Amino acid sequence: MTMSADPVEAERGTGRQLELSVGGMTCAACATRVERKLNKLEGVRASVNYATARASVTVSGDTDEEVLTDTVAKAGYQAEVLRPAEQRQQDSGQRVRDLWRRLVVAVVLFIPLADLAILFTVLPEARFPGWQWLVVVLALPVAGWAAWPFHRAALVNARHGSSSMDTLVSVGILAACVWSLYAMFTPSAAPDDASGLWLLLNTDGAAYLEVAAGVTTFVLAGRYFEARAQRRAGDALRALAELSARTATVEDPDGTRREIPVEQLAVGQHFVTRPGETVATDGRVVRGRAAVDRSSMTGESVPVEVAEGEEVTGGTVVSHGWLLSEATKVGADTQLAGMVRLVEQAQNGKAAVQRLADRISAYFVPAVLVLAALTLLTWLLLGASPERAFTVALSVLVIACPCALGLATPTALMAASGRGARLGIFLKGYQTLESTRQVDTVVLDKTGTVTTGGMSVAELSHVPEFPRSRVLRLAGAVELASEHAVAAAVVAAARAEFPDEQTPLPEVEDFTNEPGLGATGRVEGHEVLVGRAKLFTDRGMSVPDELDRRRAEWERQGRTTVLVGCDGAVVAVLALSDTLKPSAEAAVRRLSELGMRTVLLTGDNEPTARAVASEVGIEEVVAGVLPGEKVAEIERLRASGRSVAMVGDGVNDAPALATADLGLAVGAGTDVAISAADLILVRDDLTAVPDAIRLARRTLGTIKGNLVWAFGYNLAAIPLAVLGLLNPLIAGGAMALSSGFVVSNSLRLRRFSPS
Repeated sequence: MTMSADPVEAERGTGRQLELSVGGMTCAACATRVERKLNKLEGVRASVNYATARASVTVSGDTDEEVLTDTVAKAGYQAEVLRPAEQRQQDSGQRVRDLWRRLVVAVVLFIPLADLAILFTVLPEARFPGWQWLVVVLALPVAGWAAWPFHRAALVNARHGSSSMDTLVSVGILAACVWSLYAMFTPSAAPDDASGLWLLLNTDGAAYLEVAAGVTTFVLAGRYFEARAQRRAGDALRALAELSARTATVEDPDGTRREIPVEQLAVGQHFVTRPGETVATDGRVVRGRAAVDRSSMTGESVPVEVAEGEEVTGGTVVSHGWLLSEATKVGADTQLAGMVRLVEQAQNGKAAVQRLADRISAYFVPAVLVLAALTLLTWLLLGASPERAFTVALSVLVIACPCALGLATPTALMAASGRGARLGIFLKGYQTLESTRQVDTVVLDKTGTVTTGGMSVAELSHVPEFPRSRVLRLAGAVELASEHAVAAAVVAAARAEFPDEQTPLPEVEDFTNEPGLGATGRVEGHEVLVGRAKLFTDRGMSVPDELDRRRAEWERQGRTTVLVGCDGAVVAVLALSDTLKPSAEAAVRRLSELGMRTVLLTGDNEPTARAVASEVGIEEVVAGVLPGEKVAEIERLRASGRSVAMVGDGVNDAPALATADLGLAVGAGTDVAISAADLILVRDDLTAVPDAIRLARRTLGTIKGNLVWAFGYNLAAIPLAVLGLLNPLIAGGAMALSSGFVVSNSLRLRRFSPS
């Protein structure tokens, strides 16, 4: 598995894991500052995400939670340690509502302000005594109350000797207000007909209050749509976290049933789930049968039948039937809680280039302030009027805000991880995305991955005088008393042969299990033998030529063969094989379409492995390897220059999953899978593999596009502003549009659909 070069990521996983909710951050520079302060603490490693307002912290020393929150507070922000998943969803809509209120006020006042600017420009004679005070009354609530979040953040930053993108916005708005008031009440400072519209249509002139109001309105609009997009990107995570039941109906040992909060449910307790109810927690069915809808967690549309002895997952819904289950995992140990943590970890991930962008943002703002001052001075030295020089410097302040840089990676990861969760695909971080770009070889485990891991009767050959139905009836009756996997396959075939009968298999008498060979018994007065050829030859029974030929042919194909004898004569031979997953062939085809070479890696014998590979279209086969040898094979492929993705069931294949450049655990969601793999696929469908790779690659492409736009925008816009080719209103609108482009581009990932 590719290791992260980022020390924060590399050291995560050792020590206590904490998550903080950080309030007051308004840009990527804020997140960088909080992260830097936390990482200065001894034994603390932190990664702060501006888009999610979260800090993922690993504490390897004895630093307590209060020290962490105090450190964040001293940096000028608020912090709170988050508790279990059900308490983690803060009201992120509060910020959206606050920004909406401020934006409405700004728009309502800016529109008449702009209209007055047009009127006083087109018809100077329309100006009446005291018209300046009307403009002030309309503009100051916008530049003051509506823009207060920018001013407050700038004050906090100034108190701590730092700056952020809000510093640029606040300084720009205040400078425009101060200059406008001076120009409006000092006639010699500006021509009589100078106003905001004049500024838009000309390259020289005074900036008035409508510029400050306009910049506030545009930046607020950008922040509002940005906040709303972030909330929408996190909708899937909130929905996933809310899948869990609120109450559970517990059945006590004496049969009494009572309803309790799900938080009080303990391991070992029995709980009832009725039709339409949500399974309270992970458990094992003790009694009952039901169809369980797992679509909310895995994306599978068809309900799955479960019965006694089978596992159920908390958060799924019983469609029909009822279940009495024993709780096996509760609270933070459940699969649902684990999946929520996975998505949160993915959303807190950062690309190496994103971390570089965050560091740049920390130094970018002071540099822009210096650049704006130099621009003002240069224009004055070149002979420009103070009005013109101030306008150009103001444009530099406004256009330079690199808000889009801080949103490029987290918004895309939020949208992708949320959409992936809906499809049963869980990304574990940005490194996963980078790995998928390089992968050119996909290694697939056979049992449990390409196949179901369960034996089934594939073919049956019998003597003419002994029909198929009778063979299965007698063989099934004997094998019903056995617990071997081969016996289960024979019984399943027998039951399928008699679907309409309530008791299709007769009772067996004098049953004897022959270890390693088979079983014998008396069925309806007949001596019946079922097992390997040696069981029959030891008893002096010969195999008819035709049946022996078929047996040898099937064994060359790697199938398991079982002979059936009745009253001293061999009457049939059965071929058993591991059942292929219905989705295997389509998955391999789609992987090939993505330009990937496929390899089947299995501990089974060569003929069996090649038969499976041929059936699904896998190109290369490596058979007869032990779990430890699978790791060596992965390393051999990597040494030959291939970038390898390993697909396994996440339990026996954990070492190979960890060794590969990209590990994908299919259909497990176990603790071993979560720790060993990069991608967890809880959808029991192998086509989730190409879907996951497509989603990861598309997410990576989106992030790159976002970063190229964000960097390119600032690199192109700042020189234009310095040269005086932009004015503050257009600069403010362009800045808001830049952030809007990044978040809207990321939200396109929410529409990703499987092949």
